[in-house]
Amino acid sequence: MSPADPVAPAGPAPDRASRALLGLAAVAVAFAAADTYVVVLALPDMMASAGLSADELQRAAPIVSGFLLGYVAVLPLIGRIADVRGRVPVLVGSLLVFALGSLVTAAAYDLPSMVAGRFLQGVGGGGLVPATLALVADLYPPHRRGMPLGVVGAVQEIGSVLGPLYGAVVLALGSWRAIFWVNLAVGLVLAAVLHHRRPRSGALPASGRVDLVGVGLVALVLVGVLLVMSEPEVLVTDVTLGLGFLPVVGESRWLSPVALVTLGLLVALVVWSLVATRPLLDVRSWRAVASEVDVPGALLLSLALAGIVLAFATADPEVQVFSPAGPWLLLGSAVASVGFWARNRTSRHPLVPASALRPSAAWGALVVSFFIGSALIAALVDIPVFARVTVANDDQLEAALVLVRLLVALPVGAVVGGWLTHRAPAGVVTAGGMAAATVGFLLMARWDLTSLESWTATIPLVLAGLGFGLALAPVNAALLAATDDAVHGVASALLVVARMVGMLVGISALTTLGLRRYYAEQTDLPTPMEVCGEGVSRCAEFSRILQEAGLTQLQTVFVGAAICSAVAGVVALVVFRRSDTRQVRTPAFSGVGG
Repeated sequence: MSPADPVAPAGPAPDRASRALLGLAAVAVAFAAADTYVVVLALPDMMASAGLSADELQRAAPIVSGFLLGYVAVLPLIGRIADVRGRVPVLVGSLLVFALGSLVTAAAYDLPSMVAGRFLQGVGGGGLVPATLALVADLYPPHRRGMPLGVVGAVQEIGSVLGPLYGAVVLALGSWRAIFWVNLAVGLVLAAVLHHRRPRSGALPASGRVDLVGVGLVALVLVGVLLVMSEPEVLVTDVTLGLGFLPVVGESRWLSPVALVTLGLLVALVVWSLVATRPLLDVRSWRAVASEVDVPGALLLSLALAGIVLAFATADPEVQVFSPAGPWLLLGSAVASVGFWARNRTSRHPLVPASALRPSAAWGALVVSFFIGSALIAALVDIPVFARVTVANDDQLEAALVLVRLLVALPVGAVVGGWLTHRAPAGVVTAGGMAAATVGFLLMARWDLTSLESWTATIPLVLAGLGFGLALAPVNAALLAATDDAVHGVASALLVVARMVGMLVGISALTTLGLRRYYAEQTDLPTPMEVCGEGVSRCAEFSRILQEAGLTQLQTVFVGAAICSAVAGVVALVVFRRSDTRQVRTPAFSGVGG
């Protein structure tokens, strides 16, 4: 395409089977996104099941941070495996890990088992995103990726909107465990359908005998895990059968005869997968993948990201930016980062090949994603807080409905952003979206105690939602256009990591700044006892002053989010100036199958 050409010529369109495959992947991403928000409603009941009271929220933090740790820390490794092994095998594997995590969470009997299940859910849910984005790049040439990327982003955001509603319905009909039993069923069904519809290579016949031995061993292992974790009363209390649940040594239920038999079945499954001709679990091919992926480098990068996640995710923003152990965690993260950098430069098969981040547009996409995440988390957290302290009278549902106005606009903006990415430079579309978000946050920063009672409060919410949505497709498209086909998986993973780290750092930093403003507002105020001693009217007036000081804190957060949005837009204009997502380039299809 010459510079004078206004529109790139149409490239080959993916067939119906490929579009159906992408649609299934997008549904899986949406389902995982919904699960991220479900736990917010189920957390009190989960805490009670783990033996924690309502005032022990800090001890329950690992239930949330465990998911984030799994989501972020392992993501680059999963993205690289998607480049080496193929997109669909990683999608299927991620869904199976997500389903296993759902099983462990549903059957959890204490806090550690609950956190372990949430960690596995994070690993599986996080792995779906980069594989799906890379699948879009495999199926569409650069100038046609905008709309499918926008649709994938829209479906993911719809999942985020429906997540709380889904959780509320399930909780109304059953216990919190039912949420994760449903997750298990849906995850297994999606994995089976994706596996069935995967592209077939000439080396793999489309039909053949089912590995009945493998299926039986997998079923027995799952039943064993379920029995060990749930310890059904009808079996445990039986005089004879109950002996199988008594630990052989120590007190751990994982040292009982049932658990040891389950472990033996797991070993048998691995051995069978190595010797069988066509095993259910293709362990041999994954061994080959391990030889092409820098596992030590992946471990170092995971440790670096884990330090960042734990430093910020376990912090109490009302006290400090990061947790008490934060400085040590960040120091360890820095050491691991240096080790990863050295390892990545010398490895024969680096986890992050040089071509993944060499273009300035690729680095710029990570920076843009970081600041978008920092701004977005302010909206997700502080808009409901603002509503609760003003018009919702501490009603969590009513406060959430205020946020829904923004969340509904997000998928609409994502589709529009995908359409615009076909017709305008990625930097311009991204900057336009971030400009809308900036204006929205600045308008929110002017809200007072009665602003949410007016319909005009919807305007900044819709502006911010549309703005964030508009930026989804162009940022992804610019990154994919700037990187080689062979590294789309790991590049997409790093983009998601940048956004998640931005959210973690953003909520801690902006909340801390807001609290400092709040305390500054209170400096010259008398004590409540001094004021309330002067009469009821003075006491009510003082309460209103304190409430307005609290609003000052939230208004400061909104101003900070506006600054983050503006920075993201400016950086996008600069680094994406040469990223023409309408440019014709030969599409790659080699990474789709497996």
